[in-house]
Amino acid sequence: MVSHRFALFLLFSTVASGFSPTFLSHPPVRQDVSLWSSTADEATAVSIDAKEAVKLFGRLADKYIMLDSSGGMCCYSACSDCEYRLPGGGYRMADQSSSRPKWICSYDERNFETLGKEHTSKWNTDIFTNGPAVTKEEFIQAMVDIPYNPPLGGPYVGASSATIEDTTGASLLFDLLAGKKEKLTKYRMGTRIKELAGGEEGLTWAGFSAAMMPEA
Repeated sequence: MVSHRFALFLLFSTVASGFSPTFLSHPPVRQDVSLWSSTADEATAVSIDAKEAVKLFGRLADKYIMLDSSGGMCCYSACSDCEYRLPGGGYRMADQSSSRPKWICSYDERNFETLGKEHTSKWNTDIFTNGPAVTKEEFIQAMVDIPYNPPLGGPYVGASSATIEDTTGASLLFDLLAGKKEKLTKYRMGTRIKELAGGEEGLTWAGFSAAMMPEA
C-alpha cells in the first residue's frame, strides 16, 4: 500500500512541476520508392493506332528493292540442277518491284555492278539529308515532312488523310530503331530494319506492324 501511494505521489509531483510523462510510439515507417524507366520499356508501353503506323510505313517504304546480285545470273528455265533455285522451289531474285510501296529497305544504298543496277533507299534520301546521323528531334521532323504514298498492307490511308499531327508514332519508331542511343545512324537503321525483317532484305507491313503494335 505504501509503495502504491508513493508511486501516485511521484506521478502527481511530476505533473505539478511542469513535466509530463513521455509515451513511446512506433517511429514512422520509411518507404524507399525506386523510380526507373528505359527507352525500350517506354516504347513497349506506348501503343498507336494502325492507321498512324501506316502513315509512317508509307513514308519509308519503297516500290523497288535490290535483293541478291547472284539472282541475275539465272536463266529462269527451271533447270533441275540450278544453283540459284531456293529449297522451296522459287528463285533467288536480283530485285523486285511493286505497284505500291512494299518494302523498307535494309540498306541505305546498293550497287550491283555486274548487273548495272543501283538503288538508294527512300529513308536514306529523306531522313539523312545533312549527314550520316540524326537526333530524335530531327528524325521526328523528317517523318512529318517526308511525302507519303499509300503502301501495300495495313488499313488504307489516302494521301489527303496522311498528315502526321500526333508524333507519338514517330517517337516510338525512333526508339525502336535507335534503342538507347541519342542519335540514329544510317548503319544502325539498316541493321535494325534487317533484324526486324527476320534477316530479309526488306521489312514489309507484316513485320513493321508487329514491331510497332506488338499487342495488336
